[in-house]
Amino acid sequence: MIQQPKPTPTPGAAPVLATGARSAPSASSIYEGFKAQRNELNSQLEDLQSTRREITSQLEDIPAGSPDRVPLEARLKEIDARTSAVDQMLAGNAAQTAQAAAIPGAVVERPPIIEQGPPEEAYVLGGIFMFIVLLPLSIALARRIWRRSAAVVTAFPRELADRLSRMEQAVEATAVEVERIGEGQRFLTRLFTEGEGARMIGAGAAQPLDRKQQAKSPERLP
Repeated sequence: MIQQPKPTPTPGAAPVLATGARSAPSASSIYEGFKAQRNELNSQLEDLQSTRREITSQLEDIPAGSPDRVPLEARLKEIDARTSAVDQMLAGNAAQTAQAAAIPGAVVERPPIIEQGPPEEAYVLGGIFMFIVLLPLSIALARRIWRRSAAVVTAFPRELADRLSRMEQAVEATAVEVERIGEGQRFLTRLFTEGEGARMIGAGAAQPLDRKQQAKSPERLP
């Protein structure tokens, strides 16, 4: 879609300034008016150039000899004429702005901006100081803390090490005894399971005492 440019004012027209009934426009107001006119003309010129580029792009897509090219070509000629008129107005505005600027008091200089806070050099120097001085110091301090913590970990108390060694030996001895007890239990279980253990235990049962043994025995059975 082609963008409609702004209407072009009549070439050579001077900006119309709103003035009071009792006071004439000042030189500064006239100068600012010419500057505003220049800005508006530049904006119109940009719109015309943008519209011309769009029309040219559409003409490239239409083959030569097509009837659709006729209105676009007419529109392109109109845009070129208006662009030429705006260029002439910009030239006249430049001359009028130069004349208005020559009047004393037309150009009013703006007061300088007073910056608050420290200057930019302070931030630059602060950054350089942090990079050159504070960064190496922080790295050295971190390495010192790391080495100290490693030394504390490696320096294990001797008494605690001896206690741990004795506990380890006691645990190993207990494990050996538990293993022996387990082997004995497994052996007895295997004997009872095979039936030989019962016969061996039955063979070793108590036999009745003879008369001599009963006489020697301090207690008699009822």
